[in-house]
Amino acid sequence: MASPDNLDDAHTHRATAPPASSSTARGTFRRQDGTEVELVAFPPGDCANPRNWPLWRKWSIVSVIMLIDLTVSWAASGFSPATMKFEKDLGVSSEVATLGLSLYVLGLAFGPMTLAPLSEYFGRSPIYIGSYGVFLLFLIGTATVQNLGGFLALRILSGLFSSVTIANFGGTIADLFEPQDTGLPMSIFLWAATFGSPSGYMLMSFVAQTRPWRDVFWALLGICGGIWIVMSLTLRETRHSIILLRRAAKERKERGTDAIEVPESMKQRGPRELFQVALTRPFRFLFTEAIIVFGALYNGYLYGLSFLFNGAFSIVFGEKGHGFNVIGVGLSFLGIMIGISLGPVSNLAQERYYQRRIASLGGRNVPEARVQMAKVAAVTFPISLFWFAWTTYTSIHWIVPILASALWGWSFYTLILMTYMVTEDSYKVFSASALAGLGLIRNIAGAGFPLFATQMFGRLGDQWTLSLLAFLAVLLIPIPFVLSRYGRSLRLRSPWARQHMDDITAEEETNGKPADV
Repeated sequence: MASPDNLDDAHTHRATAPPASSSTARGTFRRQDGTEVELVAFPPGDCANPRNWPLWRKWSIVSVIMLIDLTVSWAASGFSPATMKFEKDLGVSSEVATLGLSLYVLGLAFGPMTLAPLSEYFGRSPIYIGSYGVFLLFLIGTATVQNLGGFLALRILSGLFSSVTIANFGGTIADLFEPQDTGLPMSIFLWAATFGSPSGYMLMSFVAQTRPWRDVFWALLGICGGIWIVMSLTLRETRHSIILLRRAAKERKERGTDAIEVPESMKQRGPRELFQVALTRPFRFLFTEAIIVFGALYNGYLYGLSFLFNGAFSIVFGEKGHGFNVIGVGLSFLGIMIGISLGPVSNLAQERYYQRRIASLGGRNVPEARVQMAKVAAVTFPISLFWFAWTTYTSIHWIVPILASALWGWSFYTLILMTYMVTEDSYKVFSASALAGLGLIRNIAGAGFPLFATQMFGRLGDQWTLSLLAFLAVLLIPIPFVLSRYGRSLRLRSPWARQHMDDITAEEETNGKPADV
């Protein structure tokens, strides 16, 4: 029996390698009672293996889940342009109204810790469809609730259940694509994850300008409900262990024997073990793994800023700034949206560099080859904030700070993509727990940053508030350079990442540290 430390959501990476092959890709072993048991696994070219599905089917699944992921962020930032009407209707302060955003994002932080383990029992498709369906019910409740307490409770519950894409999308990509082919689908997924916040504000500003705040949630319900129907008709189960467990159960029934099982790594864990790993290992990664600490710093800071901008843009471009109305403030997010959308394009060069690097090393795993473009973005990130900070004066044309925000958007996307890809490549079968740690910090920061935006801008002013944020970004510049130079050494010292290194020397195997130390 594998120990808990060798089990994770992403053990689908091992699904295609049966322990003992034959012409039917079936191995056997003997139980303690002497019974010979047949093992069910995917034979080469098996059309039931999601990695062997046609590209059109793979990308139809990726596309619809990408749309779902967009709406998850729309439900967060889409409330922001309606906060002033919410304040007046319920008679609350702006700080209390901001909780409508922050509590939803807090739900996104903790939801994956429950939803990810449940996919091991029920499969990915039922969790996608069921959890997002419950989220739709909470949208109805949010649109009709009459008191503040009920509204805030519904917002955090909405975040918990809508976080299904955060919990499962990485695993879905691992189900569908070979490890060396995950770069493009991950770049598309992270485009949706980063594009969602600014685009949600912009889209819902058209509703918030002319309609009551409740209509924002009715509009979200219409959009999300339509995409949920498409998802329900499109999704197929992709989790390798679930597919093989169903195949084994079917064959046991048809052949009238219980001597048919799946490989040990594909068996379901008990609920206690499953949730123990899901609830504890992300924290172990956050406190012990340098690669995850670096990634969490960038994820937390960048996502915190992305939601802080909801309030900042209202101050800079709204009535007290450049004088834009609600729709005008929403349209000011176009700069960030364009910058983010340039990210997947520039990532094509990063992906070509990565593929050349692993080809030159005979296909070896080289996560450090993922950081080249991020070195540039680490420098442009604080530059964009300083640029934005000192061009927010109303005497300067509004297009200038919006151009600065476009550079910020590109930097934002490129750095987030780097942290995810380095984590995925470094930890592989443990990447679900590693990414859960990143997601936890990311969304906690996203929930917290908007709460102090108004006070900071009020006390320090627009220019010095944004400059302070830029100075903090300067402190993060070394991270991709450190990962490039010392990433291999950090992986070698990690009990989890070390298992996926295919270039360890005999001396390193013995000493457990780099040969040059």
